[in-house]
Amino acid sequence: AETGQKAGWNPQLASKNNLSVQGTTPTATETSVLVQGGSLRTWSYRSPLVEQVQVVLSTEGRPLDADIELWHGPDNTPCKMRVYVENGQLRPFSAVIDTPRGPNTVAIRNIGQIEFPFAADVYANDVEDPSEECIASSATIQGGALRTYPFDTMVDSVEVLLKTDGRPLNARIELLQGPNNNKQVIELYTEDGFDRPFFCILETPGSGNVVRIVNTAPVEFPMTAAVVPHSVNEELASGGGDVVIGGDIGW
Repeated sequence: AETGQKAGWNPQLASKNNLSVQGTTPTATETSVLVQGGSLRTWSYRSPLVEQVQVVLSTEGRPLDADIELWHGPDNTPCKMRVYVENGQLRPFSAVIDTPRGPNTVAIRNIGQIEFPFAADVYANDVEDPSEECIASSATIQGGALRTYPFDTMVDSVEVLLKTDGRPLNARIELLQGPNNNKQVIELYTEDGFDRPFFCILETPGSGNVVRIVNTAPVEFPMTAAVVPHSVNEELASGGGDVVIGGDIGW
């Protein structure tokens, strides 16, 4: 029996959204769980109907440092990632993990110090999908190569979609604001980039945002990447917002 499972709870009668969270009882609607520094929380999905889950991590403004793994069977980790965010309130982490052929378990470990807790939410309903524009704009990145995508101030968030033709996927996703100033870094491994593509949404507040995608695999393992705007600030797009003169705001 899994930790936190209620006596008499029948997984056969559970709906698609029912799950078992380590340390809590199964519920129909899942809320955020506080993950303290150095601790681990798991979300287990036994139903094969759950093919995707969305992971959202955030803080109250402190840095976020986490390891996220997908466990599929004993000693099998088909997907894992290391996530660093400078400010988890301004730029919460949001990614979609494919979970075909259940049962699957999502494990989230806070590898930061005890002073840096974060809130974790994992859910299977209303998972965000890449837009048609994102799917259509995929471009190949060869092994060992990188590509940068600069974005205008009016872009509030961007979509990132990475996949392969069935080969392993090894990549690093960086959100920069200024020269070599990393605001968010994701180091990703997926054993099959076709069966388990990676999709995430990066918050890009402010100006000077650049998304850098690095294929960290050897040259034999190319991948395709698409990075497009997800949401646009209508006020800035229509010419509103603060006027910047000489680097000062509010003149």
